[in-house]
Amino acid sequence: MALNLIQRCQLFRQLHRCPPVGPVRATRLLGAIGNSPTCRACLSTSAGGCIRIPVCKKLHLDCGRRNLTTIVKEPSFVASSSVGLHRESGPRFRLTQLHPPTAAEEQAFQQRLGGCSSSRQVFTLLRAVEIMSDTMAAAALHRVADLEHESGSLKDPTVLEKDTIRALCFQLEQDSVRLTDAGLVSALLACTRLLLDPWSTLMVRLVSESQERLDRGQMSVGQLCTLGRAMLAVGGPGCVMLEQVMEQIKKQEPARWSLADLTAAYRFLQGAVGQDGKHRDLLNSMHSHAVTVSSRMDPPAVSGLLGALVALNQTQAMPLVIRLCKQAVRHVPHFTDEELAVVLGALMHFGHSDHYFVEAMERYVPTMTFTSHPETVTKVIQFFSRRNILSPTVFDAVAESFVYRADDYSTSQVARQIMAFGKLGYLPPNAAEVFGKVETVLRARFSHFQPRTLLNLLHSCTLVERVPVNFVSKVFSRYFLQQLQEQGTGMDRLVLAQLTQLYMTLKLECPFYEGSRLLPKYRVKSFLMSGRSLETPVDAHLYNSVKNGLVDLLGARSYFGSKVLTPYCYTLDVEIKLDEEGYVLPASQIDDVYKRIALCIDGQKRFTTNTRQLLGKEAIKQRHLRLLGYEVVQIPYHEFEKLLNKTSVVEYLHQRIFPHTYRLSW
Repeated sequence: MALNLIQRCQLFRQLHRCPPVGPVRATRLLGAIGNSPTCRACLSTSAGGCIRIPVCKKLHLDCGRRNLTTIVKEPSFVASSSVGLHRESGPRFRLTQLHPPTAAEEQAFQQRLGGCSSSRQVFTLLRAVEIMSDTMAAAALHRVADLEHESGSLKDPTVLEKDTIRALCFQLEQDSVRLTDAGLVSALLACTRLLLDPWSTLMVRLVSESQERLDRGQMSVGQLCTLGRAMLAVGGPGCVMLEQVMEQIKKQEPARWSLADLTAAYRFLQGAVGQDGKHRDLLNSMHSHAVTVSSRMDPPAVSGLLGALVALNQTQAMPLVIRLCKQAVRHVPHFTDEELAVVLGALMHFGHSDHYFVEAMERYVPTMTFTSHPETVTKVIQFFSRRNILSPTVFDAVAESFVYRADDYSTSQVARQIMAFGKLGYLPPNAAEVFGKVETVLRARFSHFQPRTLLNLLHSCTLVERVPVNFVSKVFSRYFLQQLQEQGTGMDRLVLAQLTQLYMTLKLECPFYEGSRLLPKYRVKSFLMSGRSLETPVDAHLYNSVKNGLVDLLGARSYFGSKVLTPYCYTLDVEIKLDEEGYVLPASQIDDVYKRIALCIDGQKRFTTNTRQLLGKEAIKQRHLRLLGYEVVQIPYHEFEKLLNKTSVVEYLHQRIFPHTYRLSW
């Protein structure tokens, strides 16, 4: 007994080296632990005597006031709540290894547990079970955590005061030595997810017993990962036990791991311990093994691995990402909303899309837009937008549901969905209803939008010729511009370019507008910039081919200008000037210019990837150039690349630029 106490006190000294991450506020018990006095030296709730030894004096001073309580991470606030482990209160549970439930009984319990949609239903299920295994008990605690945990706190802290959960925790505390390894570490992790005070009696006993089991070195990889996640929550990345867990994991060969162990390891490393290039050799070995077993992964495993790869930023693991994407094709209809959102987010992060995955999504999306979580629907259309994939099937389904569900969407979700339509320059069949709903949302929740989110939304509307005249004057107000400037580190060039193009759109497409003006200091001189830009740079190879053809057509290089910056912020790929009689003037001539021709040499990046439709930012550019008096001539890549020789190139350019003029040979 004394030796056991000394070991536990040594464990507490180790825990002093790994304090919980972030500020922690503990709430006290509302009642005592039964009628039995608690021995603060050995943290026992037994009514019998105990051995008081000097080595526990520090423990007495530090932990004597603590009991089983919840913790709250600042700045979240949770009302005072606790779990009192009363010996005689509430229902009784028997955790047994002598006559454990059968596999079928455990499976049935897990299925019924997964069907519980509230903590009350979980408690009802527990009261109907007299004998359960420790893994069943831990699973029940995890289910309560799933239902109650939200943003670093419990939605209903009083759930821990229910007799059922108090009795279950009491039994886990009393039977901590007799728990299986799997039940022990799972129960410990569940307690951390329920935000129990790490110095509570239950937590202390579970941690102490876990340390003893860890020292024996007999835990499986999956159990080590579960313990690691628990200790990461308790003590942070610097915890001594966490380092010991990692050392034992590294001693085992990933190629021999089961699929369950592999997914558990990825989930564990997804925490802070796997970032910043740590454990690179281990991760590479895991990636190699994961590629070989990816065909056997179920939806949670595929989603979990992709989420872990994003969190670990494993850009070198593209072969694994590709294999997981192929496996995801089979599971598209079976992913939960959360799992599908993770998969789509990962594919966007790694910049990958698969033709078969896109087809599977096109079949599935029309069935889920009215019932799935708003964030999942938003992720769907974001994925297609980010990959520049224009799918009328998907966009029309999202547009139809938007009209009915927009009031339930957050301002960010509303903006991101409309931004997808704007980026791909697509108007759905019910465009009038969609943008009517957007106007309704703006009127009702204008002040709820973050400044940049609002700017992105309004700018996206202009890309598809839906100018938000009623709200632009508010955007150009000094109050809004000040808010926009204070958000983040100030206005970057992209924000200024959006404001400038929004203002130009009003002046060109809404000449009746008489509201606020955009001050000159907020305007840019060019929409073409490095990184994110309101114009797509011309494709160099395509430009050179067109340039050589123009020299042959016009007779000299001096008769056209290249990459000309106009006074209206747009950059022309090629500009040709004509006099009043239709003769071509030298590019350097300023006087007597009667007509200007703007050649838009549109490479593949200016179109959606699966169709030949211009992106929204290219469509608005050509629309504005026409309103500014330019004759816009489009040279699309898919037509130009079919030309086989110089003669065909010259003839093509002649027909495109001067369709009504007969050309003499030079």
